[in-house]
Amino acid sequence: MYPSGAQHELRFRDQAACVVEVGGGLRTYTVGERAVLDGYGVEEMCRSGRGQILTPWPNRISGGAYTFDDEEYQLPLTEPGAGNAIHGLVRWAQWQLVDRDPDRVTLEHHLFPQPGYPFAQHLQVEYRLGEQGLVVSTLVTNVGDRPCPFGLGFHPYLRGAPKVDDLNLHVPARAPADFSRPKRIGDTVLDTTFSDLERGSDGLVRVNVDGTVVWADPAFRHLQLFTGDTLPDVARRGLAVEPMTCPPNAFRTGEDLIRLEPNQRFTASWGIQPP
Repeated sequence: MYPSGAQHELRFRDQAACVVEVGGGLRTYTVGERAVLDGYGVEEMCRSGRGQILTPWPNRISGGAYTFDDEEYQLPLTEPGAGNAIHGLVRWAQWQLVDRDPDRVTLEHHLFPQPGYPFAQHLQVEYRLGEQGLVVSTLVTNVGDRPCPFGLGFHPYLRGAPKVDDLNLHVPARAPADFSRPKRIGDTVLDTTFSDLERGSDGLVRVNVDGTVVWADPAFRHLQLFTGDTLPDVARRGLAVEPMTCPPNAFRTGEDLIRLEPNQRFTASWGIQPP
């Protein structure tokens, strides 16, 4: 048994990807001989969030405490050194195979009520390779009997060349680190939320990293970019481009926090288009 469970291999022409059972995440994505992602080996545990699904919240909740519908909740602190609850509840959960083809796989997970998050959801994610690269589509349904707070994110790292310093980056949004015009990352340290995103006529936001495009549909209203300076296994060798429906700490601030009513469905898509 591999640390990341069953390995679901996808292929389309010269593209290949591997989706895993543990966390339902994306372990690798290659085009020809080129690794698009800074992934991890089949004999390794996932490190530093590589390719993981982040839900029912992305990023961090300070102190792990929040209030929803006048009820106070306390989540386990999964980033204890910083006193945060980080990246949701499904990163190490088992995701079951629903169906698959050579170029496509669909997985599902039932999120049951638990301490700090007594809400129930059914989660389904599809990974598909095709003419335009990789497309990731998510369907989330509130299967509980009351509304629940919800957010979604993904955590792919694009591979550096060999470090992110050498990559040219364009993020169509202004932030403290401004890449609204394409420029080399250089020694810029990023652990930065980009909001007020500029979108194309199709509603998609597109981040260009040396010709590789990470795109996200309107459900993803924020992007987190992270150069991994504080993580020895990343150390600027990969650039995380994380589509998020809400910014960090949204369970506390309420900013762009999604309220899912019983039986309500939520859908979102993002993807990676190689050069």
